[in-house]
Amino acid sequence: MQLLTTLPMNQVPNIFNRKKVGQRLSLLAEKPADFITDRIVDDLCQRLSNISRPFEKAVLLAPNPKPLSNQFTSALGPIRLERISTLLSTNNQNACDPENLHLPASDYDLIISLFDIGFTNDVPGFLNQIMHHLKKDGLFVAAFIGGQSLNELRAAWLQADDAVLGGALARIAPFIDIKDAGSLLQRAGFALPVADRETLCLRYKSPLHLMKEIKELGASNPLFSPSAKPVTRMHIGEAIKAYEQIAKDPDNRIRATLEIIWMSGWKPDQSQQKPLKPGSAQVSLAQVLGEGKS
Repeated sequence: MQLLTTLPMNQVPNIFNRKKVGQRLSLLAEKPADFITDRIVDDLCQRLSNISRPFEKAVLLAPNPKPLSNQFTSALGPIRLERISTLLSTNNQNACDPENLHLPASDYDLIISLFDIGFTNDVPGFLNQIMHHLKKDGLFVAAFIGGQSLNELRAAWLQADDAVLGGALARIAPFIDIKDAGSLLQRAGFALPVADRETLCLRYKSPLHLMKEIKELGASNPLFSPSAKPVTRMHIGEAIKAYEQIAKDPDNRIRATLEIIWMSGWKPDQSQQKPLKPGSAQVSLAQVLGEGKS
């Protein structure tokens, strides 16, 4: 879990080795978007298309936004997005650091962040900086990999580490749970915060095929201080055996959970709807439920 309070930069723990993740992504920079990214972009298109308002100044933040579209549509028309990388820096692509966010403007009416929250050490600080770059009544939308993702793989490696090393090691990145997503938005001061999730069940021929795909996506162990102990063939064998015990189907394929969390919130403005004050209702709950009627 990332911290839920903002800390000075010199006190924020380095959970993620962003430089290492960036180096991995640079090797994949010219490849088309993967199926997870495609799924999230399709969902983003649907979500934006249901919003009945224009967005004149919008920006999309992502580790590698190059393969992503820069034009989406709200219910009132096209949204042209500026694209900024949060991990890769090239001559043809703007870049920024989510740990010390400085965007080209501070009056965006829409900021979208894809995946960043899952690889940012100081999430509350990141959200506070997002708020600073939004104009009043501006919208923030984010998607990232959630806390239930790869729970089978995590459990398998815990068992393997215990069997081989006599104790567990951190091998899979910590994720934010859905219950914390709304709280993070509220603490950053966003109005009308909303968090929801989509849980997918992926299936693979074997645990090795899953581990290979994670590596090909550049998402293998992003932690800043991973174990220095080499993984032996016996160790991998223990992890495979444990995984098959945990999530193997009758057809011999294995299951892997992927949770995608969405969160959104608005920069406060006087024009926004506000909840009624306690005791201000004009109709009692008893009347609504029809209590006391014969």
